[in-house]
Amino acid sequence: MVVGSDISRYPNTPRPTCRGYLHKRTQSAILKGWRKRWFVLKHNGYLQYYKHKKDEGKCRPLEVTKLEGAEIGVDTSLGKPFVFKCVPQSGNRIFYFCATSNQEMKRWLEAMDKAVHP
Repeated sequence: MVVGSDISRYPNTPRPTCRGYLHKRTQSAILKGWRKRWFVLKHNGYLQYYKHKKDEGKCRPLEVTKLEGAEIGVDTSLGKPFVFKCVPQSGNRIFYFCATSNQEMKRWLEAMDKAVHP
């Protein structure tokens, strides 16, 4: 795996198409609510996330999800602004994300849409 710090040694490696903090809805048996996570959408259509920005390239992602064929879109069912969801083809999981602004939400939706329909 090539990480940001290796870019100078591998100049032809595509950079991630989108990265930044989003809040991810947690629905585990113990924890419920929103957790701030560092998301990276790779050029190959895989979305991965880390606990913190500094973990990218140093730790394994907490999860990696293939977006190709996923269903994405704005979600108003949670009564919170700037929420969108992603339903990957594989698995029976729904990801709910919350951006900090409408502009940030649109940036992620556009990038994810390109990954969904390569």
